Amino acid sequence: MSANGSVGLVQPQRLTFAENEPFQLDSGASLGPVTVAYETYGQLNADRTNAILITHALSGSAHAAGYHQPDEAKAGWWDDCIGPGKAFDTNKFFIICSNVLAGCYGSTGPSDPDPATGKPYGMHFPVVTIGDMVRAQVRLIDHLGIDSLLCVAGGSMGGMQALEWAAHYPYRLKAAIPIATTAHHSPMLIALSEVGRQAIYADPAWNNGDYYDAGLKPDAGLAVARMVGHITYLSEESMQQKFGRRLQDQVRYGYEFRSEFQVESYLKYKGHNFTRRFDANSYLYVTKAMDYFDMSAETGSVAAAFANSADLRYLVLSFTSDWLYPSYHSKELVSALTAAGADVTYLDVQSSWGHDAFLLEVETMTKLLSGFLERLVQSEQVALPAGFSPAASPKEQSKTEAAA
Repeated sequence: MSANGSVGLVQPQRLTFAENEPFQLDSGASLGPVTVAYETYGQLNADRTNAILITHALSGSAHAAGYHQPDEAKAGWWDDCIGPGKAFDTNKFFIICSNVLAGCYGSTGPSDPDPATGKPYGMHFPVVTIGDMVRAQVRLIDHLGIDSLLCVAGGSMGGMQALEWAAHYPYRLKAAIPIATTAHHSPMLIALSEVGRQAIYADPAWNNGDYYDAGLKPDAGLAVARMVGHITYLSEESMQQKFGRRLQDQVRYGYEFRSEFQVESYLKYKGHNFTRRFDANSYLYVTKAMDYFDMSAETGSVAAAFANSADLRYLVLSFTSDWLYPSYHSKELVSALTAAGADVTYLDVQSSWGHDAFLLEVETMTKLLSGFLERLVQSEQVALPAGFSPAASPKEQSKTEAAA
């Protein structure tokens, strides 16, 4: 355990299924075998009732907390909120996070070999939905021997997965925490997604998705897609505070076409770094899944989608400066959940960080999430894992474990 209360070193894990019977997808296509990459933190209690599934956003992975190597510079993407004494307290809960289907961090996706050809799927990979991603997660939860999750929580696309769990598997969880998300993409959001996809299509190196053995990747197109996307994660106020109109390395305009402003250099840096860790085809598939997501599609209304989920508890969070998924999206969701008879707590958090606030407002998130989970634990009478005491500090708990 590191000084900042990290879970420390963690081991990536994988589950492979559908070797003999293909995994059926919403599109009517099938896929198999399917691998799901995942990580776990903390430990299950005796009756397996303290498990929480964390679902990630567009560019996330199963690596939500801790470190893979002792000298790793950066912890998992939600390390600030997952660990001993943190919002998702690993002294109390067994935390699970998996990479989504069609991703590029260990779960089966377009960069993986197609069993029929031995070559990467590329654009021959079937189109997947948020529903498909969640069904793969259900297979993982079954594999772990967990009948019912205490909670499913996630932000952005992770919030969509939390809603999908609540609507279609209400008997498999007690609560859902959708954060900075929506019940369906608006036309503007679909348009923004398409701009990113078109940037990838326009890159000659994309080659209709067949670039894995070509020596060149569509990095230019993917970088532009990420730049467009990253702008939507920020807010005008946060960009003003962070960059203003400051120049990068000069005192006056150069009157030339290069990155002179700090914000230009920042976006180029973000775009370039993204190409080092993400696959362009995965970007196409995952953004398309987000565009297809619509909680009202099957039933005609969002409220009707949650008709069988009224017994669940919900914590819905939005952020005042989020213009990607503005607060009114969450308010409409809350109205639908309330109409369905659900127990809903809603908070519109004051923040200047835009969509990324759920990752950056650590103190506020810790207070809100831990409070909700504590009430949930008490109402569900969830037992602590063996060897842990609610009053003990992480250091004392380590001593208890060592003596056990």
